[in-house]
Amino acid sequence: MVLETLNPLHYNLTSLVPDTMPVATVPILILMCFLLLVWNHEETSSIPGPGYCMGIGPLISHGRFLWMGVGNACNYYNKTYGEFVRVWISGEETFIISK
Repeated sequence: MVLETLNPLHYNLTSLVPDTMPVATVPILILMCFLLLVWNHEETSSIPGPGYCMGIGPLISHGRFLWMGVGNACNYYNKTYGEFVRVWISGEETFIISK
């Protein structure tokens, strides 16, 4: 009898998981998708420049200024987006105006 209770094959593992588990995960997944969409939503700016994209845009922009230097990075953004560009330097929105 003791060996029978210690045998892992004796237990039915599917009976341990409640049947409501899949029903509860669907609303949670829908809520997570909705929150992700709201978090990623940004109002379109009339000023050209790299997108925000969950904070990745500012990291790339700041990294480009550190890696290339201010002059080369400004030239890159001006060639890519035009003479009035919005970028992020140290997490702050910065405008580059050149002609």
